[in-house]
Amino acid sequence: MTISSTSDHQGARSMIATLSAALGVPDHAAADLQIEGAGSLPSVFAVSDFAVASVATAGLALAKWITLRSGMQPVTCVDRRLASLWFGFSIAPQGWDLPSVWDAVAGDYRGSDGWIRLHTNAPHHRAAALSELGTDADRDAVAAAVSKWPIDDLETAIVTRGGCAAAMRSLDKWRVHPQGAAVLAEPLMRVERTAGGMMPEHGLDPEFDPARPLAGVRVLDLTRVLAGPVATRFLAGFGADVLRIDPPSWDEGAVIPEVTLGKRCARLDLKDPADRARFVALVEKSDVLVHGYRPDALEKLGLGAEMRARTRPGLVDVSLDAYGWSGPWANRRGFDSLVQMSSGIAAEGMERTGSEKPVPLPAQALDQGAGYLLAAAALRGLVLRQKDGRGSRWRTSLARVGGFFASYPGVADAIAIGKPEADDYAEATELTIWGPALRLRPPLSLSGTSMAWSGPAVELGSSQPQWQGAN
Repeated sequence: MTISSTSDHQGARSMIATLSAALGVPDHAAADLQIEGAGSLPSVFAVSDFAVASVATAGLALAKWITLRSGMQPVTCVDRRLASLWFGFSIAPQGWDLPSVWDAVAGDYRGSDGWIRLHTNAPHHRAAALSELGTDADRDAVAAAVSKWPIDDLETAIVTRGGCAAAMRSLDKWRVHPQGAAVLAEPLMRVERTAGGMMPEHGLDPEFDPARPLAGVRVLDLTRVLAGPVATRFLAGFGADVLRIDPPSWDEGAVIPEVTLGKRCARLDLKDPADRARFVALVEKSDVLVHGYRPDALEKLGLGAEMRARTRPGLVDVSLDAYGWSGPWANRRGFDSLVQMSSGIAAEGMERTGSEKPVPLPAQALDQGAGYLLAAAALRGLVLRQKDGRGSRWRTSLARVGGFFASYPGVADAIAIGKPEADDYAEATELTIWGPALRLRPPLSLSGTSMAWSGPAVELGSSQPQWQGAN
């Protein structure tokens, strides 16, 4: 892999063309796209180009929705620095601290023949790893235990116990791995049309407000860390009514203040018949459903794709998993940091920088980028439904997004984008339940509308599982 020396936005525009094609956005949509700013996050991969491209793709999809409903073609503008910073944390607490993002055990460890990453943020994932290793939650003890294992064997053993782990592989080894070959053969975004449920509207809507273009759109959010919450945060930023549903005991720590702004968050136990019935009632009134469950998880609960389509004809059903929808790992649990290890991204960073340990991306870029693509898919589904009344299903995976992203090398002579500065934040203070905070200025603007949220970040389970205006 060679590192480009170009300093303009050609890389980002190349990505936008591919992403837009995968989503069915017309070729001419990006003709008036404006990209401002310079610099890149430090990486052997084009992380900032990807940040620009994914935000822009969602913005262009929104622009097509606005044009369809109002007849006005907004100009879309992406700020390269802000898009890059939003790939990290957008919130800056004032006088309080976010909890740690990572569990004390989570991280990279050297096995007997290579490196492996343990993902132990969830208590049951930590218990599975520690049980297999036969040690307590002491990092040195874990390291000593891991050092005795071949990494492929340990990965298999922990996953078999219900835990989450990923052995580090190179880009070349991932391409020929049974799962790598399967997922890289999948489309970047798969779409299927489903039955109709709405009368198509061919004329312009005089009541449509371009300033809040998603007002009245109901988005049912069944997502966890991190791609899905990024997608629904984007939709909420343009006026969608986003209702997030979590299990009774689920917690995401530092991520909650990051991704819940503008949303309402409720809890339901989908294994409980009564709660499951309440969920079905929510689906019946939804326009968009976004979920990040493994391919078979909702099916096992009787809430599969066919059932959702029957329950709400015309539903725009958007989903993401970790390792893809085919191949031997299709139902494997996974997270951004694990996919970076499995798919060769961390190994390439290690090799290109001469490091002695894995070098991941400077952000959870697969999650972040996939999140904006999910938002774009939801918007494309709304456009299609507006035209013919039919619903649609959209799906991609972190591993497939990673395969796309890994083909774009970083920029050697780019200005480094450092930490957020005072001017990067909006002037208004966000009054969250945890305390006051600053929020980065939006990375995207469209003429006639602005990205703004109806309320601050909120706790999980702070609302009732019902749509606004419902009794």
